[in-house]
Amino acid sequence: MNTSNNVLIIGSGISGMEASLMLSKAGKKVYLVERLPLIGGNTIKSGESYPNMDCSTCLVSPIQQEILQDENIEVLTISTVVGLSGKPGNFQVKIHKKARYIDMVECLGCGMCYPVCPIETDNNWEENLVKMKAVYVPCAGALPNVPVIDKDLCLRLNGGDCNLCVEACMFDAIDFSDKDKTLEVEVGAVIVATGYDTAKNINLSRFGYGKLDNIHTSMEFERLCAPNGPYEGNLVLKNTDKKPSSVVFIHCVGRETSGYCSSVCCMYSFKHAHFVKLKKSDAKVYNLYHDICLPDKSYQKFYLETKKNISNFIFYSNINQIEVKEDNGNLIVQYPDNKGESAIIKADMVVLTVPVVPSNGLVELAEVLDIELDRFGYIATETSQIGSIKTSRHGVFVAGCSEGPKDIQSAVIQAEATVANTISLLNQ
Repeated sequence: MNTSNNVLIIGSGISGMEASLMLSKAGKKVYLVERLPLIGGNTIKSGESYPNMDCSTCLVSPIQQEILQDENIEVLTISTVVGLSGKPGNFQVKIHKKARYIDMVECLGCGMCYPVCPIETDNNWEENLVKMKAVYVPCAGALPNVPVIDKDLCLRLNGGDCNLCVEACMFDAIDFSDKDKTLEVEVGAVIVATGYDTAKNINLSRFGYGKLDNIHTSMEFERLCAPNGPYEGNLVLKNTDKKPSSVVFIHCVGRETSGYCSSVCCMYSFKHAHFVKLKKSDAKVYNLYHDICLPDKSYQKFYLETKKNISNFIFYSNINQIEVKEDNGNLIVQYPDNKGESAIIKADMVVLTVPVVPSNGLVELAEVLDIELDRFGYIATETSQIGSIKTSRHGVFVAGCSEGPKDIQSAVIQAEATVANTISLLNQ
């Protein structure tokens, strides 16, 4: 068959980056499409990665740099795939690339345009813990280290006469003449690696979330502790400089809503327990759990070390009977113990381990690619094979958390499998 030697990869998280580099080294041209203005995915939102507690950004940054410098990989940030036609070996792809309004060659990433911008909005990348301007990079150390201007927020792009960012830029990098573009490319295969989000549609009011201070979801807590987060890893209670003396992690919040175990939540809660002790060695840490999931053979050791040296583990019998209230400035976690009797824990901070869910926009992307989703909203794979990376459309593969919740190691292994299948397809 007439086969294109190019590959489209959608999503630049750990799976997408691993697949891109492997395909490049195999001599394939890669179009790496990312809807955000940076590459790296959720891994760079983590302070450290379990079980070895390695610095996540230290691990990922060299990979990001290699991708940005690789001549075989064309990185298309703030871009989405809007059309796919043809057949395996000869797909035609339409990609909508938004205007950045910043010249990526002229910009040196000095950041002088941020403080002068008069517009502020919630920073979704930082879990809305802080605000961002209409001109922004999602977080410290983002790569590419070039800001983007939000067209919907910018006064100038909405008919105003604001010129403050232009005046602040010494390198003439602001380009308001930039336009959205539609690119058309030909590829032989497609790999979907759009990652995951954490659940936002769960009613957490019973746990005090949104009503009481110092109650966070797991990803919010991750950003509180991360060195590249909004508080540079300084874990303190809201509106104070006081570190929490006691933290409760409540497992499986929202599991009944999602309908499945996210498999990674226990391990990242144990990791978070280590974070607390690192920030305040005499802090009391509690893991309030009903089930423990340890999907890898190396994770048992990490769990036992956490249980022995870091955290108290307390069993609850019914998630629906847990409530978090406030009493004289203290958070009170009320839960049913192993006998079903009511018990309490006093805490300065509570962390809710909410489910991992399919990434935002995956439903729309599946329609564009004409592939099926499973009953949980992840990309469906061959039902006859466990761990398959083949979707319902021949020539379209899936890797990482687009297929279901998994840890970094499993995501990388799956990315390697997609590369093997892609090369096999293109070499037919």
